[in-house]
Amino acid sequence: MSVLSGIKQSVQQVAEAIGIALGVEVEIVDDQLNILGGTGAYHGRIGQKEEGGDLESNYLYARVLRTGVTQYVEDAKNYKNYDATGEGRTFSGELAEICTPIVLAGEIIGIIGLVAFNEGQKRILVDTTRNMTDFVEKMADLLAAKADQQETLENVEVSRDEMSTVLETAHEGIFALDRKGYVKHCNNRAADLFDTTKHDLIGRHISKLMPGSPAIKVLETGRGYTENEEIFKVDGGQHHFIVTVKPFLLADEIEGVVVSFRDIEEAQKLVYNFNTRTIKNTVDDIIGISEKIMTAKKQALITARGNSTVLITGESGTGKEMFAKAIHYASARGGNPFITVNCGAIPENLLESELFGYEKGAFTGASEKGKVGKFELADGGTIFLDEIGDMPLHLQVKILHVLQNMRFERVGGNKSIIVDVRVIAATNKDLEKLIAEAEFREDLYYRLSVIPLSIPPLRERRADIKMLMYHFLKKYNIFMNRNIQKFSSEVEELYMNHDWPGNVRELENAVEYGTNMAFGNTIDIEEVPIRILKKEEEIVKFRNLDKPLAEQVRLYEKEIITKKLKQHNGVKDTVAKDLGLSRATLYRKLAELDIN
Repeated sequence: MSVLSGIKQSVQQVAEAIGIALGVEVEIVDDQLNILGGTGAYHGRIGQKEEGGDLESNYLYARVLRTGVTQYVEDAKNYKNYDATGEGRTFSGELAEICTPIVLAGEIIGIIGLVAFNEGQKRILVDTTRNMTDFVEKMADLLAAKADQQETLENVEVSRDEMSTVLETAHEGIFALDRKGYVKHCNNRAADLFDTTKHDLIGRHISKLMPGSPAIKVLETGRGYTENEEIFKVDGGQHHFIVTVKPFLLADEIEGVVVSFRDIEEAQKLVYNFNTRTIKNTVDDIIGISEKIMTAKKQALITARGNSTVLITGESGTGKEMFAKAIHYASARGGNPFITVNCGAIPENLLESELFGYEKGAFTGASEKGKVGKFELADGGTIFLDEIGDMPLHLQVKILHVLQNMRFERVGGNKSIIVDVRVIAATNKDLEKLIAEAEFREDLYYRLSVIPLSIPPLRERRADIKMLMYHFLKKYNIFMNRNIQKFSSEVEELYMNHDWPGNVRELENAVEYGTNMAFGNTIDIEEVPIRILKKEEEIVKFRNLDKPLAEQVRLYEKEIITKKLKQHNGVKDTVAKDLGLSRATLYRKLAELDIN
C-alpha cells in the first residue's frame, strides 16, 4: 500500500480545495500511478490507473515520478508523450497542465496535476503573475506533511500494539504506575495472579494491591530493585511474589515505575527447569581414564538404555549425582526433567510434602494454591533420590508404593496421581547394614537396586588425580579471572599420594583454595589447605616410625630447616639465627641433608 493511499480522504479534500480556489481541475496520483483524488472528469476515475500504470513509460506522470521535477505543459494537444492516448490527442480534451511531485523525506510518493479543459482555465494556468507553480508545490508539501503525520500515527499505533503484545506474552504480571502510584496499565497475567480483571486493577493504588511495597519509595528515589522476594496480605489472602521495579523518566523527571512480579512457585519451577534441562551432564563430562572409572562410565551408558531403577553407591564426593545425570541425559528421557531431592537435607516433617506435594489447606501454613511435588515435576523424566539411606522408615513405605504402582496421593488429598518417572537413588551408606539394624526396608532396597552401580573412590583411581587437578584449575582460572598455569612438582606429588577421604569434591575444594591463595602462576605447597598438610605430616611421621632413629632424626631435621627457609624466603643468615646455628653449620647441614 502506498503512503498516500493511507490518507485518501485528505487527498480528495485537497483536490477539491485546490479546484475551488483556482477554478481548474485537479488530479492526484500515488507513486504507482493509482488515481486517489480528483475533480471533474478525474473524480469518476478514482481507483483507476493513470497512463496505464506504466512507470517506465515516457509519458508525463511517469517522467515526473522518475525525475522529481515539476513539469509545465502549455499546449497539451501538441505536447509529445502527454499521455497514453497517443501524440496529438488527450484523454478528455486537456489543454494545459502543471504537474508537480509530492516528496516525503527525499522519496517521491505521488503527483498533483492542475489541468485546464477550457480557455478560461488555461489562462489561469499560464498567468505567470499568479505563480501557479509555487502554489501547487506548496499543496504538494501540505499533502506530504499530512502523509508523514499519518505514517507517524500508524507507527505509534504499531508500537502500541507491539508493546501490548509484549506485555501479554510476558510470563510475569506487569503494572505501569503513574507518578502517584496508581496503576495506568497492566497485563492479563497480573489480573490472573490477583484473581481479578484488568478493568478492576487499572486505577487502583499500588498500596491497595501490594501493601508496604518498596515500589512507592522507587517513585521518590528513582532507584529500582531486581528480584526481591515480597509477601503481601490482601483481603484475607496472601500473595508471595518475586518482584522487580524500574523507574521510567521523562526529561530527567520520574514519570512512574514499572513493576513486574512472578509467583514464587513459578520461579522455583523455573529454577528446576534451568538446573535440570539446560545444565546437562553427560558421560563425557566425567573426568578420568583409569580402568575403574572407565568401567563405571561404560556401565552408566548401558544402564541408560532401560527404564529400571538404579542404585548408585559410593563414598561422599565421588560424583554420584553426575553419574545419575549422565544416565538420564543419555536415555530416551533426556529431553524431559531431571529432578533432584536430597533426602538427608530436607527436614523429616517436610520431606513427604516435598516429594508428593500437598493440597490447599492440608496443614497449617500450607499455600492456598497447594503445591506440586517433585514426583509430579519429574513426570516423563527422572527423579534422583540422593542420600536415600537417610529417608525415614514411614516414607520408605510410600516410596516403595510409588515404585510398584507409579501413582500416589498428595498430602491432604485423596486423588491418585499417575506419573511416568524413572527413579535413580544414591547413598554413601551401607544399606545392608542399615537393613540388619532395622533402619532400612529390605523390600525397598531390592526394589531400588535393580541395577546397582558402584562409583570408585579417588584413592582407587590415582591415575585420574592429575587430570582432575588441571581440569579444576582451568575451571577456577576462568571463574576467578586468574592465569595460574601449573602446580609445583611438590604439590603434584602430595596430591597424587593423598588418600582424599572427601574424594573428587575434596580435590576440587583444594584446587579452588589454591587458585584463591596463589600469588604467582604456580600453586605451591603454601597454597595447599592446612588440613591436607597436617594429614600428610601425620602420615609421614607414622610411616617413618619403623625407620632407624638416626634416619627419623635426619628427616625431621630436614623438614624443620626446609620450613624455615621458606618462612624467611631463603635468607640463610636469618634462618641460622632463628635456629641458633652458625652460618657455617647451617651450610654444612644443607649439604648433608641435600636441601637445595
